[in-house]
Amino acid sequence: MGHPVLRAVARPLERAQIKSAAVQKLIEDMIDTMVEYRGVGLAAPQVHEGLRVFVAMLDTADEGAEAQPIAIINPELTPVGADVVEDWEGCLSIPDIRGRVPRAREVKLRAFDQDGKRLELHAHDYPARIIQHETDHLDGILFFDRMRSFESLAFLDEYSRYSIKDE
Repeated sequence: MGHPVLRAVARPLERAQIKSAAVQKLIEDMIDTMVEYRGVGLAAPQVHEGLRVFVAMLDTADEGAEAQPIAIINPELTPVGADVVEDWEGCLSIPDIRGRVPRAREVKLRAFDQDGKRLELHAHDYPARIIQHETDHLDGILFFDRMRSFESLAFLDEYSRYSIKDE
């Protein structure tokens, strides 16, 4: 937090750019970084690249199946319905802090995948939260900006000690 790229609107990629060696390497490096730091999502601005790209572990597969990382390029996000849920979020750009953030329970996502193919999916609950959080990064928005109140902000140690027990 503090790097100007995190507060800027990222630029979209042309479809022809997606298969370039530079973009493919960026995606692979982002996946490696996300896994290394045990994140569930990582947006290009978080690694100082102002591109509309994020990677995420969207567990939309069958129950019990291990989630695989996916690349999302030029996402277009539409909330489905009016149901909003407030829940805990953290961010690799704001380490060791958690806070409660309101998000749409369900979203529809249109984007390109890592191969430049059109991708459309519906996401509910936690995967929808991840998609919204990472898309916010592409618009220069941090989860603090979405919070209704800062009263829930907690250091990870305190969150682990007190807040998890309340759920």
